[in-house]
Amino acid sequence: MGSIQMTSKIRAYLRSQAQLLEATVQIGKEGVAPEVTEQVSEALEARELVKVNVQRNCLEDIKEIAQTLSERTRSDVVQVIGRKITLYRYSRTRKTHVPLREEDKK
Repeated sequence: MGSIQMTSKIRAYLRSQAQLLEATVQIGKEGVAPEVTEQVSEALEARELVKVNVQRNCLEDIKEIAQTLSERTRSDVVQVIGRKITLYRYSRTRKTHVPLREEDKK
């Protein structure tokens, strides 16, 4: 989906970076409404790595929600743990990026 080839090493690195993140978007009983998709897209553009919390009152399957958000926002699903979804999308407007390549990490 995204602009990078998501390898297991990149996914592991993004998971490690996501541990410190708080959920920036909440999904409730409305499910994946257009407003939620827009909110996630804006958060991805601003932060590149976003954690989404799915509330208990949401009856949709969490893995389906992750796939739907990934498709609608053109992002990659990094992980789904419990009721938390982590998404990544490269941002063209950000001045600093999540370092994914060796030259970025130096």
